[in-house]
Amino acid sequence: MNTGPQNAWFDKDYYATLGVSKDASADEVKKSYRKLARKYHPDANPGDSTAEAKFKELGEAYAVLSDKEERAQYDSVRAMASGTRFSAGSGGARAGAGGGAGFEDLFGGLFQPETGSRTSNRGDIPPEFADLFDIGGYGSGGRTAGFSTGPRKGGDISARTTLNFTEAIEGATVKLNGASSGPISVRTPIGVKDGQKIRLRGKGQPSPNGGEPGDMLLTVNVEQHPVFKRDGDNLRIEVPVTFDEAALGAEIQVPVLNGLPVRVKVAPGTPSGRVLRVRGRGVKTKSHTGDLLVTVEVVVPKNLSADAQKAVKDFQTATKDEDPRVDLIQRAKSS
Repeated sequence: MNTGPQNAWFDKDYYATLGVSKDASADEVKKSYRKLARKYHPDANPGDSTAEAKFKELGEAYAVLSDKEERAQYDSVRAMASGTRFSAGSGGARAGAGGGAGFEDLFGGLFQPETGSRTSNRGDIPPEFADLFDIGGYGSGGRTAGFSTGPRKGGDISARTTLNFTEAIEGATVKLNGASSGPISVRTPIGVKDGQKIRLRGKGQPSPNGGEPGDMLLTVNVEQHPVFKRDGDNLRIEVPVTFDEAALGAEIQVPVLNGLPVRVKVAPGTPSGRVLRVRGRGVKTKSHTGDLLVTVEVVVPKNLSADAQKAVKDFQTATKDEDPRVDLIQRAKSS
């Protein structure tokens, strides 16, 4: 029987290694291991031999304490060791300085040979945590924990650019400072929004050992337009109309983004604030095109000529029986 691993238990306090008490539950052991393994994982501490050694100790401790039977054996050995010290000799372990029974004779059949596919390297990552560290195959095939031997992807970098409103809607080519190759030109997507982040594959830091380069994370800021506003894939515009156009109806010209104006009909009696829709004049995407939403704003003239004042007074006389607020007070009282 191989007593090597158990013999090493005399001087190793796995509970202290994982920072848990001796009566900690299986969930508490697992939770503590998960937290500490993240902290000391070699990929998170490149080149740090102390962190690598600590990570292996954590794996060794968890491999024992996470196994119910092995934990019981460990507790038994530790309990016996608290009252008897053993030293290695030519005939196995000796009790005290006077020799006597060997290690196997003293403990008899306490330890049973390990069976199954468990590996003897206690630094292995347990299978249930293989995906935690994003290391394919660790723990499942007996691969030991430590630095990844394959090519590693280069690091990501951040960049920022500013587009005017039209460039954001239609897409634009911008020049950016690359990680090591100098300025690079990239094409922004059609319809990019203010504050949107774009991942540019392979435009980041080069790999340190022949792997894929990292990515560039580009944040796009979009300048406001003096006339148009974006509403999802629609564009909005406020268009002033005169009182007579709103009252009698009219056909008015409305500007569109990067195109000739379109003619829009205003129906008689159109109130200020009504929204008219011009289909297909919004933001173009791969799947569809938004609309242009026209908000009508009735303009009240500030300076009236004598003739205009007379015309307004004549209109006032002609419509004196109409009161747009006739039921406003009543509706206010009813609620």
